[in-house]
Amino acid sequence: METIKLIDDKQTDSDAGKRVHLLQLKYDEMEKWVQSIGQPKFRGKQIFTWLYQDRVNNIADMTNLPQKFREQLAEIATIDTMREVTRQVSTDGTIKWLWELYDGSTIETVLMRHDYGNSVCVSTQVGCRMGCTFCASTLGGLVRNLTGGEVVEQLLNVQRFLDQEAKGERVSSVVLMGSGEPMENYDESMRFIDIANDQNGLKIGARHITISTSGLVPAIKRLADEKRQITLAISLHATRDEIRSALMPINRRWGIAELLDACRYYIAETGRRVSFEYALVGGKNDDLAHARELADLLANIDCHVNLIPVNYVPERNYTRTPKDQIRAFVNELNRLGVNATVRREKGHDIAAACGQLRAEQGKI
Repeated sequence: METIKLIDDKQTDSDAGKRVHLLQLKYDEMEKWVQSIGQPKFRGKQIFTWLYQDRVNNIADMTNLPQKFREQLAEIATIDTMREVTRQVSTDGTIKWLWELYDGSTIETVLMRHDYGNSVCVSTQVGCRMGCTFCASTLGGLVRNLTGGEVVEQLLNVQRFLDQEAKGERVSSVVLMGSGEPMENYDESMRFIDIANDQNGLKIGARHITISTSGLVPAIKRLADEKRQITLAISLHATRDEIRSALMPINRRWGIAELLDACRYYIAETGRRVSFEYALVGGKNDDLAHARELADLLANIDCHVNLIPVNYVPERNYTRTPKDQIRAFVNELNRLGVNATVRREKGHDIAAACGQLRAEQGKI
């Protein structure tokens, strides 16, 4: 594992929060915005092309814009609102960044390299208030929501890195599974998805975008009603309410039965199957009886179960399920007709799970 410590004495751009963040604007909004400041509509397309196809991070580099317009843009708008604090490189090729935002808050972004392409895990909030006891993101609570533009900037920063360091490689999929509960920051998460999916932009297909939730039932139903073709991942992690409520306080508001009803509604409205995340915690939810209960719960639900060995968090006392027991668990699910696999771990040597780097660097 390689850790790259970046220069950390650069002053944060305090004006960044006051200027228009160009990455916050969708394509049609960009066209309307340039018109509102006295420019022809086509300037919006030019800016969008510079941002997402040429991937510049400096307004001065938009060379087909008139000089006076570039000077005007530099005064009222910005592209860069975050700076790289730390970068960690895993032996398996996974890279994790810690970014400092214009207000001094910090977030994490992870690049995961797979045989089928490059996937980026983005954060949607600074911290998280869901209180899941196995996750480092919740340790400092929720600081604030990110804007859609701040989520876009994470993705663009990784793509720029690939442009420079791995010529020809591109981000092929995105997961909103980093720090934060994206469904609690619903409008900005969807803004990010719209921009990432735009054919004038990064052109990441909807079915290559996954949004994860701890179980906000109203937001799941809203997503179903919008009939988006993205992938929905549900953090389930238990088969009984008493266990899930102890692991995930949100279950006290929407229990397992209500959550699964919302998932059935989502499948009926979108025609998309649901992915259930299930973190195996030693001695709590990982024996064969739990596997059978899980199979019963998910009977007749079009889904895939993603089994995850729990990550080590120093502030928690959870233990990992032994590998042979994990194999027995997934084999039992498969025997009972449940499509289940064990997630291949990425970046285990660099604290790549949600919130771990931020906590490690003392940024919580």
